[in-house]
Amino acid sequence: MTKKELFFKLKEKLDTLYENPHCTLDYTTPFELLVATILSAQCTDARVNIVTKTIFPKYNTPEAFASLSENEISKLIQSTGFYRNKAKNIRNCAITLVNEYNSIVPDTMEELTKLAGVGRKTAGVILGEIYKKPAIVIDTHAKRLANRMGLTKQTDPVKIELELAKFIPPEFQFDFCHRLVAHGRAVCKAQKPACETCILKETCKHGIKTLQKAK
Repeated sequence: MTKKELFFKLKEKLDTLYENPHCTLDYTTPFELLVATILSAQCTDARVNIVTKTIFPKYNTPEAFASLSENEISKLIQSTGFYRNKAKNIRNCAITLVNEYNSIVPDTMEELTKLAGVGRKTAGVILGEIYKKPAIVIDTHAKRLANRMGLTKQTDPVKIELELAKFIPPEFQFDFCHRLVAHGRAVCKAQKPACETCILKETCKHGIKTLQKAK
């Protein structure tokens, strides 16, 4: 079975399990999502949503964040972890958006990854969620599941992204990554994947091996 064939088998089953995959970060504007995604590094989406629920009613534009000091931003986002570095990145990102992009979040991988604090994962979230462009977003869940399922042997997120892009059709990329994240949170957990009850157990490489060992 080719990896593309494996992808379609996995996709068919995941589509039935997660009919409407969606971003679990709360936002109302592209910039809010950009900030929330930067904050989500090494932090749960639930915690980020608690923090941004307080911040965004008052500060939700590049101009607003650019007017704050790093220390002021740090105090606002302290509970998200690594807050000093995130504060520096968010402020510098906001300043760049104001000065170079007329406060508009750009819509290309090249331009997005030039912004402070924005790597390929964050850029992919913006491209797929806001601009509805093809994007493969590799977070810890997608990385783990892609390896377990047999879609890749790579461990570097960028290499995984580029490999998956070779055989996953563009129109399916972003939603498939959403489904990987959902499945990783609900079933295919890092420490103890529930292979016995998983809908993918007869398709997933790791699931097949686990069930064979149990016999």
